[in-house]
Amino acid sequence: MADLSFTDQERQAVYRAIAQRRDMRRFVPGSTVSPEVLARLLAAAHAAPSVGLMQPWRFVRITDASLRQQIRALVDQERVRTARALGHREQEFLALKVEGIADCAELFVVALREGRQEHIFGRRTLPQMDLASVSCAIQNLWLAARAEGLGMGWVSLFEPRPLAQLLQMPDGAEPVAILCLGPVPAFPSRPALEIDEWAYRKPLSEFVSENTWTQP
Repeated sequence: MADLSFTDQERQAVYRAIAQRRDMRRFVPGSTVSPEVLARLLAAAHAAPSVGLMQPWRFVRITDASLRQQIRALVDQERVRTARALGHREQEFLALKVEGIADCAELFVVALREGRQEHIFGRRTLPQMDLASVSCAIQNLWLAARAEGLGMGWVSLFEPRPLAQLLQMPDGAEPVAILCLGPVPAFPSRPALEIDEWAYRKPLSEFVSENTWTQP
């Protein structure tokens, strides 16, 4: 039987990208991403698996400075609402840096495409598989960015409808992520929310069971 595995060095590179990927909030101001690298990253995203090969993603690159500011304003509005909803942790949350929209080299809004409702294969009982497929594309982009030495941050603090209207999305399309991408000062050894003492990663053993939903 043919050995279909990667070489040791290739495997190590894949696992390194997974382990060292971080949700970045701090970027190098004034930096850029070359067109060649950007093309590779988007190709990696587009190579993601999707249920029924529906490819429900749409990547909107934001190059207009005024539009970038308007997107950041929408995020700031939701940041305040989220803080209020957190109750006693409001001030603690407001002290966190939750986005890098102003400084990142590239800004994308990722959306679910219109017309995806027509896809039945894999979605009849689980319609949310369109979102799962888009998440795979985002993860591909994230890992490829890390391999290129670039950071990426996923911003989800926004109301979908105002952002869709701002970007003139058609009916049926829905934004699911704002992605900040670009060179970063450094990659932290731990997730930023652990460093900020907001939350901590739990061990794998708490998330794996066998045959039934048993408690760890």
